[in-house]
Amino acid sequence: MSRSTVPIAAVERDVGLSKDVLRVWERRYGFPVPACGPNGQRLYPAKQVERLQLVKRLMDQGHRPGRLLTKSDKELRALAAPGAQAHAAEQGDDSLGELLGCITQHDKDAFVHGMQQRLAREGLQRFVHDSIAPLTNLVGVAWQEGRLRVFEEHLFSEMTEKMLRHASASIPRGHRPRVLLTSVPNERHAMGLLMAEVIFTLEGAQCIPLGTELPLSDIARAVAAHGADIVGLSFSSAFPRRQISGLLGELRGILPRAVEIWAGGNGVRRIASTGDVHVMTALEDAATGLARWRNAH
Repeated sequence: MSRSTVPIAAVERDVGLSKDVLRVWERRYGFPVPACGPNGQRLYPAKQVERLQLVKRLMDQGHRPGRLLTKSDKELRALAAPGAQAHAAEQGDDSLGELLGCITQHDKDAFVHGMQQRLAREGLQRFVHDSIAPLTNLVGVAWQEGRLRVFEEHLFSEMTEKMLRHASASIPRGHRPRVLLTSVPNERHAMGLLMAEVIFTLEGAQCIPLGTELPLSDIARAVAAHGADIVGLSFSSAFPRRQISGLLGELRGILPRAVEIWAGGNGVRRIASTGDVHVMTALEDAATGLARWRNAH
């Protein structure tokens, strides 16, 4: 094997991107472009591995892979430079900033109109990825900094959730896997669950939404009652991070081993996946996770 190429198992280990993610990116974005080794295994040129490492680092900072993989190496390095993250956050998407302004100015009609325009222009899947997800992050930051009051955050959540439910009502019911979606006690934020439900349903999964704050014992009972294959949990950045690993471990202990646990949201951004729990730090991970599950079953 040439020193200039790296096998897929080594890329998975050293970069932190799973084989399933790499294969989905190959199909969806045309990158990376591996060579085929003598035994049929994927071999990645060292230069591509360096780019993957840079992309992974930027993803950990909150950037979406769909945007990153369209940029040149020079643009990626500039984005990763010290201070670039803060500058990007300040610049942001002007139209998203305007939507946030509608909330702080209590102009509900303008907010709904702006969101409906984006939905019509982007389509439901892109709308969730490119509008609702980053706008939710902006709202969270504004609330933490005291620029957004509780009733304003509630207005944003109620209007956005209502729009998502209306837009997703016509999506045909999916099949397997059956994904049970909920949150643990004291996690009241529902936006992440609703975004995940839309993405999973668009990808052909069957979702079982059970709202928020379900006791762990009831999650186990619901899994048995609905024959769920996956339990999807959402953790917001407001949830105490030190409690997450213990809760996931406790839930793992009362669920059948065949039932997978997927944890997503900003609250799990610094938690690593294990054999017992699959951590998803971006909405793009949903399609990748479904592809992996279907390949395994």
